[in-house]
Amino acid sequence: MGGLPLQNASPSPLALPGSEQNKGSVTTSIPEPKPKKKICCACPDTKRLRDECIVEHGEDACSKWIEAHRQCLRSEGFNV
Repeated sequence: MGGLPLQNASPSPLALPGSEQNKGSVTTSIPEPKPKKKICCACPDTKRLRDECIVEHGEDACSKWIEAHRQCLRSEGFNV
């Protein structure tokens, strides 16, 4: 018979994601949800407090408000 030659019996590199060959090698990463707001519009309360403190006392004296604003931005989905 003049059919196609058989390839070796080893598993195909294009195995399905749930197959034994790919267990442990397939990593599924769920993408971070995109923030719903622009960073400039997120967390207006902590931003205002942070900015007022920096203007009045300088950046070094306002680490508490700066960190509070960063934490708020993180909770909104921003990577800061």
